[in-house]
Amino acid sequence: MSDVNSRLSDIVAAHDVVLFMKGTPLFPQCGFSSRAVAILDHLGVAYDSVDVLQDMEIRQGIKEFSDWPTIPQLYVKGEFVGGSDIMMEMYEAGELQQVMRDKAVARAES
Repeated sequence: MSDVNSRLSDIVAAHDVVLFMKGTPLFPQCGFSSRAVAILDHLGVAYDSVDVLQDMEIRQGIKEFSDWPTIPQLYVKGEFVGGSDIMMEMYEAGELQQVMRDKAVARAES
């Protein structure tokens, strides 16, 4: 499992914002991943994604890495934020926007 943790650490460190999800932003494979993508797209931030359906080690490993049982999972500047429900709550309260500003996350290119 340490190899998976190392891979996950590298992914999280390499991207300012990364969403571990089922599917891709253009073709999410579950409603929760779709909602997470919609939130990030609405915020207009640049982000990367990892399709956990393409790698079973990543799919299982991310749950232990973050100590969070569900997917999707959002990381911002190396810090675990939460899943789609937490993202939605934070977004509705204006907290997710504040996190993006505080961490100086780049805007998505139009």
